[in-house]
Amino acid sequence: MSLAARWPLPHHEALRDELLAAWDRPGYHDLLHLDEVLDRLDRLAGAGATFDPVTTRLAAWFHDAVYDGAPDDEERSAAWAERALPAAHAGEVARLVRLTVHHRPRAGDGAGAALSDADLGILAAPRARYDSYAAGVRADFAHVGDDDFRAGRAAVLRDLVGRAHLFATPQARELWEDAARANLERELAGLSGR
Repeated sequence: MSLAARWPLPHHEALRDELLAAWDRPGYHDLLHLDEVLDRLDRLAGAGATFDPVTTRLAAWFHDAVYDGAPDDEERSAAWAERALPAAHAGEVARLVRLTVHHRPRAGDGAGAALSDADLGILAAPRARYDSYAAGVRADFAHVGDDDFRAGRAAVLRDLVGRAHLFATPQARELWEDAARANLERELAGLSGR
């Protein structure tokens, strides 16, 4: 199914097309990433995770819509959602987008947990896809020198590895936790030259 066909808000196709154009860029945060996040939301729903499908999928469409490696990318993406979406969805979509800064949803936040897990699900990808993802992240931060990138990336990965669980939903833990931890450890070892 095409990405355009996966748009969850009928009668707002012009907004969908603006988002598709925004996602059409090099690096990791591209159209493939959007497609994979939507696939993982479908997989989580199929495994029994409960969340509002329209709002959560809209948040997936907006979560990296603005992306240039700046610290306020998520905030600018959330602000776009607030400006562009109908009032019935705008506030919740913006909240979910902001949650992707740290991927730490509160207990009982089904939509936040599902979006966070779908976004982080790349960490459990097969080795070739994970390596492509890691290369894409490096491309997204091409403006950062190698030493600074390695230090920053290692800090992010150590934070993830240090969590009791990488994923917020039991479904994602079952599907992806072990593979994700293995990928993170392997990447960390490579960053430190081990």
